[in-house]
Amino acid sequence: MLPGRTAELKHLNTYYDQDGSQIMVVYGQKNVGKTQLLKDFVEDKSFYYYHAKSASEREQRYLWGAELGRKDIKLSKYPSFTDIFEAIIENKGAKKVIILDEFQYIVKSSDNFMSELVSFVHNNWQTQNLMVVLVSSSIGWVENSMINKIGDAAYELSSFLKVKELSFESITEHFAGFSIEQCIEAYAVLGGIPGLWAYFNDKLSVKENIIRSILSPMSLLNQEGQRIVEEELRETGVYNTILASIAQGNHKLNDLYMHTDFSRAKISVYLKNLMELELVEKVFSYDTEGKENTQKGIYRISNHFVNFYFTYIYPNLTDIENITPGDFYKEYVAPTFRTYVSDYFKTVCRQHIEKWNKWGQLPIQIDRIGEWVGKLGNIDVIAQNSNGDTIVAICNWDKPMMRYDDYEWLMFCCKEAKIKVDYIYLFSVRRFDEKLNLEAKVKSNLKLISLDEM
Repeated sequence: MLPGRTAELKHLNTYYDQDGSQIMVVYGQKNVGKTQLLKDFVEDKSFYYYHAKSASEREQRYLWGAELGRKDIKLSKYPSFTDIFEAIIENKGAKKVIILDEFQYIVKSSDNFMSELVSFVHNNWQTQNLMVVLVSSSIGWVENSMINKIGDAAYELSSFLKVKELSFESITEHFAGFSIEQCIEAYAVLGGIPGLWAYFNDKLSVKENIIRSILSPMSLLNQEGQRIVEEELRETGVYNTILASIAQGNHKLNDLYMHTDFSRAKISVYLKNLMELELVEKVFSYDTEGKENTQKGIYRISNHFVNFYFTYIYPNLTDIENITPGDFYKEYVAPTFRTYVSDYFKTVCRQHIEKWNKWGQLPIQIDRIGEWVGKLGNIDVIAQNSNGDTIVAICNWDKPMMRYDDYEWLMFCCKEAKIKVDYIYLFSVRRFDEKLNLEAKVKSNLKLISLDEM
């Protein structure tokens, strides 16, 4: 079983255990682990699986029927969807799970599929309980277009389950041979997408994995960042320009306008599409009294692997074809990789605070958490309870030692944010200077956390 999917598995089993039939939608980005989740779910159940093709309705029915024919199920050359459904459950008995993967390909080309499916489930409810799982990797389509497309059939859907990226904790379970530091580096590159984890070997260093599995022109991940963009979007030249610009540090709409020379209106539309696909996020600073000192309208690439691709590979495509992968890493990745990882270390620290909160290991029970993005500096983590008691944190990854002046800078940022600080957490991948260690001994609300404690 894939680590980190207990809640999703429980959700599926809860609906399976209900009386009657259900039609569910399970969706999430490609490689996020939907297939493995469903394999775990149906391990002890009667099930049928079909992977839909991007084809016309007639071709879909032809291919589906031919596939069943290879299993000695006799159908006409171009069976109706109802004929196909009836063939699938020819032997009636215990509740059956029908998994239709990438079902959006069928719905987009057919006006009849969903109505036939709903009618079939209704017509068989007295003799055969069914759980139909409609699976999709097209997040934007499911969340923004599907309901309009399927019409009244939407009322028959029992549940939506969005399969999200796994947490950092899951990547540490997967890569048992990596140190915590190496796991953070791998997480910065691959994110919480288990389908990408399969390309890394924890018996090699992260550097060696990047060279072998990403930078090598013959590697499967070499152009994965571009494929992710091209799969759902047209006018990829425009999207590439915006993503490359964000990767270069242009995080505000005006910065993007100045760099790309696209109109602000055009950029806003394309950013909206990228956000719908969860490739870009708009950063909302934690709401504090110091609104006048807060930056607004900040955009970041939220997909870890797409960010890596547009930071290192896309702007240097010429050299990736003409120098060795090792030389490419040395020339383009090595000089800034530690700084690149530092942003993701902040995410890891935040996840740890959330985990400690769940386990009751914080001095307060928090119910809100975020980051504060200021005009002069940032607070990596702000967490509060309903009474306004506050934990703040900063996270040091790229410096060899966290110093007392880093702590003073955090306190300055807290004044800018106009928040009352109750507890202070300082995370550092390396050491803390002596003055900070002494301060932590004197102040009970100041906690120093090294990588070993994570």
